[in-house]
Amino acid sequence: MDWDASPLPDSSGRTVVITGANAGVGYFTAEQLAGAGARVVLGCRDPERAEAAVSAIRRRVPSARVEALPLDVTDRRSIDAAADALLAYERVDALVLNAGIVHPPRTRQTDEYGNELVLSTNVLGHFRLVARSLAALQQTPGSRIVTLGSLASRLGRVRVDDLQLERSYTAWRAYAGSKIAAQVFGFELDRRLRAAGADVQSIVVHPGYSTSGRTPGIRGVNQPSRLKRFADNLQAAWTQGKDAGAHVPVRAVLDPTISGGDYLGPALWTKGAPVHAPATRASRSPRLGAALWPLFERAAAQPFRL
Repeated sequence: MDWDASPLPDSSGRTVVITGANAGVGYFTAEQLAGAGARVVLGCRDPERAEAAVSAIRRRVPSARVEALPLDVTDRRSIDAAADALLAYERVDALVLNAGIVHPPRTRQTDEYGNELVLSTNVLGHFRLVARSLAALQQTPGSRIVTLGSLASRLGRVRVDDLQLERSYTAWRAYAGSKIAAQVFGFELDRRLRAAGADVQSIVVHPGYSTSGRTPGIRGVNQPSRLKRFADNLQAAWTQGKDAGAHVPVRAVLDPTISGGDYLGPALWTKGAPVHAPATRASRSPRLGAALWPLFERAAAQPFRL
């Protein structure tokens, strides 16, 4: 079905939590949902950037109900504290797993627990957060978990025997592999939720090729240089702004016709209106999901029980 991003359906009474929402697609997802009336919680690592994002949303959406929640998805203490905060909310209608590293380091780095940093940020922290806060979503009828994947999932593979890239690290393998793993998590999570009879849906999305140079400038949130704008506008035929990329997760949160296990992306692959899209066979593989799940549990030090 067609989806009109403006106006959005009234979302008053809903609470949506978005990780990494101080910039990029996460910020615009938050702004658009706040404009629709939802209470929006920005889970952010840097308090100054979080406050800048909150202030920007309040400037641009005077009626916004928006707040920040400290969350560093590479720090188990921070994840656990954020999960405890979510469990105290009266309702959590959607949890958008957006935080991530887009530009990985050239050489392999690890978090304080020894996990490869890109995998830790893009997958493992979210795995632990969902496992520890799932009860908050289960007490809210029709709640959703939305995982941000990537078109990069079509250009790489995940190594089950070297998930942490101890033997084969490159920046590209780290990014592509983490995004494949994130999508595998999202689809496997939905299978497990359904098997358990849970009233929570897991949806996977990708925002296409969304660049900061084609995104509206917002003080403290998106301030690309003139050179960045010039370079990104040379790619206008196949790119879009991050505000347009946010239409995909926003639809996943709000559209009642979307179901658990759906995969959404831009209509023209890299840009365009949010539509149902085909995910890779690996992302949807129950066999790969079953193989990676215990590896996620071990690396995140978090059993996942439904």
